[in-house]
Amino acid sequence: MSGIQLQQVTKQYREGSSIITALQEASITVNSGELAAIVGPSGSGKSTLLSIIGALIKPTSGNVMVNGQDVGALSPKQLANFRLNEIGFILQSSNLIPYLSVLDQLILINKMSGKSSKQDHQFAINLLTELGLGNKLTKMPHELSGGERQRVAISRALFNQPSVILADEPTASLDSKRAHEVVKLIAAEVKKRQKAAIMVTHDQRMLTYCDHVYHMEDGKLIPKVMQSSIIK
Repeated sequence: MSGIQLQQVTKQYREGSSIITALQEASITVNSGELAAIVGPSGSGKSTLLSIIGALIKPTSGNVMVNGQDVGALSPKQLANFRLNEIGFILQSSNLIPYLSVLDQLILINKMSGKSSKQDHQFAINLLTELGLGNKLTKMPHELSGGERQRVAISRALFNQPSVILADEPTASLDSKRAHEVVKLIAAEVKKRQKAAIMVTHDQRMLTYCDHVYHMEDGKLIPKVMQSSIIK
């Protein structure tokens, strides 16, 4: 089954003689083409949840299935390939490499692995053009606005054609207008390209673009009654 399925996932840490529960029996399903939002106070476990789905940390218990794969059963080498091929990350800041052009931000990994092809190059150009950056291909990050930098980050997350997009406060550094533009773009691309996506956000105004909304507090994930249709 494609998408994201978590069943009764718990994450605990040991601090001295104490056990800290960062995530408590969290269950969530996000299908391909859907964007789910997770809201909640700082320290509630939102980033822990994203890190587990993204195979950055292992849960203490529970099952994590991403695009039909049991993440917990993967070897370290398989996990590295899984993160590269199945997960696209969009972070609070765009995290662009300052000395690379917009186009090179996308094709860097392929170049380093020696697998860059003309098809990859053209796909990167097409993707950036589709996201409104066709006239910015040779620009450097410092020549872009905050919204443009986040659009490059979205393009980079989509470039390897992953099955899952994980966005951690993608609008934190943007003003209201650009924040709406960025989340609307994420929602549209998720639906068009049939990705399963989860966005952590503090901004309640962004929830209108989401198919599902969850609240997290003290490591507990609770579906919110309100659901809003995506703005076209």
